[in-house]
Amino acid sequence: MELTTTVNDEARVLDVAGTESAVDVVRDGLGLTGTKLVCGSGVCGACTMLVDGEPVLGCLTPATRLRDASVTTVEGLADGDDLHPVQRAFAHHDGLQCGYCTPGFVVDAVAFHDRWRAEHAADGTDGPSREVIAEALAGHLCRCGSYEGIYRAVAAACRGEHDGGAGGVERVDAPAKVTGAAVYTTDVVLPGMLHAAIRRSDVAAGLVGPVTFPDGVAGIDVLSEDRRVRWAGQPVAVVAADTAAEARRIARALDLDVTAQPFVIDPEAAVRPGAPLVYATRADRKEAPTAGEGSAMPAPWDGNSHGPSRTPYLGTVAKRRIRSARSEGRRGLVELEFHTAVQLHTAFEPHACLADWSDPQHLRVWLSTQAVEAMRLEIADHFDLDPTQVEVKAEHVGGGFGAKLGLTMEAIGAISLSRLTRRPVRLVLDRHEELTGTGNRPGSRSRVSLLVDDDSHAIRALTVDTDSHAGVAVGNSVAALSMLLYDRTPRLGRDVDVVTNAPPGAPFRGPGGPTVAWALEQTVDETAHRLGRDPVELRAQWDGNAKRQALYRWASALPTWRERPATGSRTGRYRRGVGVAAANWMYFVDPDCEVVVSVEAGRLVAATAVQDMGTGSRTVLARAVAGVFGVDATSVEVRLGHAHSGATHGPASGGSRTTVSLWSTAVEAATALRGRIGTDLAGAPDGVSAAAKRGGDRGLRAVPFTMGGIQVGRGFSAALHVSEVEVDTRTGKTRVLRVHGGIAVGRIHAPVLARSQCEGSVIQGIGLALYENQVLDPHTGLTLTANLEDYRIPQLGDTPEIDIHFHEEGWDRVPGGGVGLGEVATISPAASVGNAIFNATGWRPLTLPVRPDRLLEGLRTEVTR
Repeated sequence: MELTTTVNDEARVLDVAGTESAVDVVRDGLGLTGTKLVCGSGVCGACTMLVDGEPVLGCLTPATRLRDASVTTVEGLADGDDLHPVQRAFAHHDGLQCGYCTPGFVVDAVAFHDRWRAEHAADGTDGPSREVIAEALAGHLCRCGSYEGIYRAVAAACRGEHDGGAGGVERVDAPAKVTGAAVYTTDVVLPGMLHAAIRRSDVAAGLVGPVTFPDGVAGIDVLSEDRRVRWAGQPVAVVAADTAAEARRIARALDLDVTAQPFVIDPEAAVRPGAPLVYATRADRKEAPTAGEGSAMPAPWDGNSHGPSRTPYLGTVAKRRIRSARSEGRRGLVELEFHTAVQLHTAFEPHACLADWSDPQHLRVWLSTQAVEAMRLEIADHFDLDPTQVEVKAEHVGGGFGAKLGLTMEAIGAISLSRLTRRPVRLVLDRHEELTGTGNRPGSRSRVSLLVDDDSHAIRALTVDTDSHAGVAVGNSVAALSMLLYDRTPRLGRDVDVVTNAPPGAPFRGPGGPTVAWALEQTVDETAHRLGRDPVELRAQWDGNAKRQALYRWASALPTWRERPATGSRTGRYRRGVGVAAANWMYFVDPDCEVVVSVEAGRLVAATAVQDMGTGSRTVLARAVAGVFGVDATSVEVRLGHAHSGATHGPASGGSRTTVSLWSTAVEAATALRGRIGTDLAGAPDGVSAAAKRGGDRGLRAVPFTMGGIQVGRGFSAALHVSEVEVDTRTGKTRVLRVHGGIAVGRIHAPVLARSQCEGSVIQGIGLALYENQVLDPHTGLTLTANLEDYRIPQLGDTPEIDIHFHEEGWDRVPGGGVGLGEVATISPAASVGNAIFNATGWRPLTLPVRPDRLLEGLRTEVTR
């Protein structure tokens, strides 16, 4: 049927079947891809548009509702080049990171802003409170955690601070993101394009016969030769059709010959005698995927147990001292056991790939990835191509958090089907798939034994034993990270992978870091409590890291810390407490990073094969080059997200190595160019350029291994988080009120963006501490938390007041004077929340997330002691 509507002040005629949603016709029918589809169930708000002036959710609104309506999408908010005050405010206050959720936030915020201004025209310049803004935008989610910037932006716009064109741009790609002009892989369309869908296993373990495809259907069987599936949701086959709906229908209708077999989901059951084996043979075990960024450490197998892998420093001494202290009942021995749940990445841009192998000699791939150059090389290797025959594009990436570092099925399937059909093929995962099979931060059980001297309180020994539960994956290093913090005392870390028939883990922002911090930092806090010591002072006594010492001094002076209550002293229904936790992370750099700076038509251009998934790579490059030439960063054109045979090598976005690799390299290239042409860009020869390669630096040292082509530098970045919580002892709900984050990574090259990333780390830490938990059906192995209603991530109203403090000293030896912060900033927030709950209630939470039922049961147990 045809229906007429007005979209962004333009009359349009739409041809609809009657089953489509509004977001379908706006994106696919009109090509207005600023409106994003994320959850598909009305939870996240990314698809918000205005219909007759009122915000509606495009994924729940029938396309027929648009008949004779006036529709405004994010593309229609600006008046030509004149942005709406809300759009300018989002750009000025950095109320965004990856930008995938931004159009929905902006559209709803515009509607709220216009109502607020009309209703409060006579009230002066006071803007809405955080509570009012949170209520107005309650239907929106941001996985990057940009909520603090959103609060600032909306309040400032409502106060009129961005009227008349006022406001600058902190993130150089912010204008594209707040107007819907930024193009993601999910937005790319090619003529003649097919759509692909994955048929996944409905059983957690079994054998599948060869897949037969209906006549005329392009499909590939993706199971290995043993025909075995090991987790519910594992890809079995991929098919292509003219529409995504038809591809999904065909995939669901495939007649599979499946022989279900016994499986095990519970890690405790997996190690019991007689448990079904996930990997029955040595050959099977060699095929186990890794949950980390590198290969799994060599370790023995015993049934479903892989390990232990040991990380010792005088480990025998540590074990002997702890055994002796245990037998003697020493006061200075603290032993606790901790558990963490599985946390899902759930980046808002789903895993997506568009492959065009129409030309047998040249493969073009659009891929939502954290590593365009690495994927170009991996694709070439996987499909037996010369790397010069492959190009990979990712103009904008809607988040990743570690899950988009590898070559996964959306890419393999789309490329394989494009080779088969010689047509472009696009494969985009839906939210159910994204929350099932794209990786996770593994769950864990950690047993910590910490022995301190009864008199001096010096550490005498430390052992950490961690069983990680990464489903069918191995290669977790959690206990090993405990070796890197505090005194160089006898210690031993032992890591064991317990494999189950659950979806595989994958690297997740600071892999292993938040998990070990939850255990170690709470053990340290418990030790301080038993000794009657200030937890910050005790850490400072043990810690030789000069950068973290500066953070301890900063934290000790905070009123929030100085005025904290005595542990367990609060009474009444609502009880407040304050907790602290420390973190460190390795210094990584990509020595092969290369940047080219040129002049084209009088404009500076910076180019390298890096990507920007919201961490600010574009802005870092622009600011580095602009600083050398004394121009505004927005005047520098940055070309990234495109890896091809003529492109220079760029770093992956992972391991906190991106900015430290890019900044000094771009400065060096720009400095070389300025030495040739001076600062007169208008008079410079068109196309003149200079290149620089990062290389090593004085901070690098020889190490026994490299990880993903990166080198490990000398020294550790540092972080310290102080959190204040309020616990409702009647409902069991914990509310985080305030978080102070101290970050010691040296020079901050883009302060506003760095602050946003650190604020987002706090939000993700709160999610880990209080909400996030993958749940599988114990009877089938299927994922029950496969939507954003059942898998709860923090919302705008969950956001505490966040104060970020940067300590910028201590990294002078590193070119550029600073190192990465994405990992170290995310490690200690959850542990600080746990310690704050203990301070408020006297009950120590040992299991994540700290759900209300767990807290109430813990308080009841504490009362009966």
